Amino acid sequence: MASLYLRPQHLVGSRVLSASLLNRNGAAAAFNSAALRNVASLHSASATPIRWSSSRLPLTNPIIPACRFLTTPTSPVLLPNATPSAKPDTSGAELEAWISDPAQYVVSVRFPDGAVTAFDSIWLRDHCRCPACFHQVTKQRLLDTCSIPADIKPTQMVVSADQTKLDISWANDGHVTSYDLAWLRKHSYAPKLQPVEPAGRKRPKLLWDREIAQTIPSVRFDDVMNTEEGLAKWLENTDIYGIGFVDGVPTTPEATEKLARRIAFIRETHYGGFWDVSANMAHGDTAYTAIALPAHTDTTYFTDPIGLQLFHILEHSGGVGGESLYVDAFHVADRLRTSHPWAYDVLSRTRISAHSAGDANTHIKPAHTFPILNHDPATGALYQIRFNNDDRSPLVGLSPADVREFYAALREWTKLMRDPANELWIKLQPGRAAMVDNWRVLHGRASFTGYRRLTGAYINWDDFRSRVRTVLDKEDV
Repeated sequence: MASLYLRPQHLVGSRVLSASLLNRNGAAAAFNSAALRNVASLHSASATPIRWSSSRLPLTNPIIPACRFLTTPTSPVLLPNATPSAKPDTSGAELEAWISDPAQYVVSVRFPDGAVTAFDSIWLRDHCRCPACFHQVTKQRLLDTCSIPADIKPTQMVVSADQTKLDISWANDGHVTSYDLAWLRKHSYAPKLQPVEPAGRKRPKLLWDREIAQTIPSVRFDDVMNTEEGLAKWLENTDIYGIGFVDGVPTTPEATEKLARRIAFIRETHYGGFWDVSANMAHGDTAYTAIALPAHTDTTYFTDPIGLQLFHILEHSGGVGGESLYVDAFHVADRLRTSHPWAYDVLSRTRISAHSAGDANTHIKPAHTFPILNHDPATGALYQIRFNNDDRSPLVGLSPADVREFYAALREWTKLMRDPANELWIKLQPGRAAMVDNWRVLHGRASFTGYRRLTGAYINWDDFRSRVRTVLDKEDV
């Protein structure tokens, strides 16, 4: 008697998502689950039985009517040496998991929206979040990663009835790992899937130009200091726009420092911790003069530039000028990429250095060179601007052609940066503080006369992001 063989390809619990139909000569055709039901119906009363091939994945019952297996599972899908589950998963087809590469024991997961990704078994076992493997308070791994067998493999996978969990039993020690599916999706990598976020959690970066002056993102000092909602709004503004203003700040250094510490501890540098700046040349930096400062980011000479900086004018008397300048460098970069893509490319790959050497016994340089436009190596997204033409060190290690390209690209960047349409000029008054994302927004000032007293502080980027995750996102590890 001739037979047709169904070779399972995508398995979910005890269901088959897709399979290949083979004859004894090896000829094959692929079918999804709906098509397989039709195939099963056509052959159920014929003289050609449909059998499950064990070459793809040995099942507990290798020969079973296809139609029955697809629609009314009687036991969970088990891998070799597995034992039957006390509660087989019969929850349906919305969330699905299967072994997509038996040789490597790669587990694939299909989410309710149809997105599919895969995980290596050793990765899954290494990321078990149970109390024995992961400390529930400190959020640190307790499992010894190198104790996991290189050929670790699952013996059973069960999707929870509410379609939110995936339980995997492991062959080497019988350990059971329960994965939250939202967590798996967030940490997917083959391929990386976009997380399904609640509407309130989606905060795209809003690019801006001088028109933002009509709707400056601002919150009240008392709200920031006394309520979680006020702090969250300040963080949100800074996250979305790269700048967040606070009004009603008492005009004292003490109140300004408390405001900075509402986000995180202050970063000490060679300028000290909380700083109090006037045109007194207390440090060898043009910030301590009355001359104009072009738009720039601070601390390009650090390997890890500061993340945020707070500005608060306490006094400006006996003179004029000193207006503050802010430029959304992400907006400028976006325009450069559109109008002069070659220049965007040059500024993304030409690595330059910077220095701070104005104070005695100070000569700071980064551990290595960086481009002006820095991109996430995994996603390609622009995440950091490092631009301070005044602090740029001599160009070295470039060919003559690279030198010419860099200066040509820098010229195009500067034209856009100095376009009045992209400049936000504000005369900061005592009582209004500005928190600036130093990885995104350039700042500068007009020259001034008289006595101008500026206070503020630096905050690390990672500490800022920590506050965003804990206050805004309520994000788990």
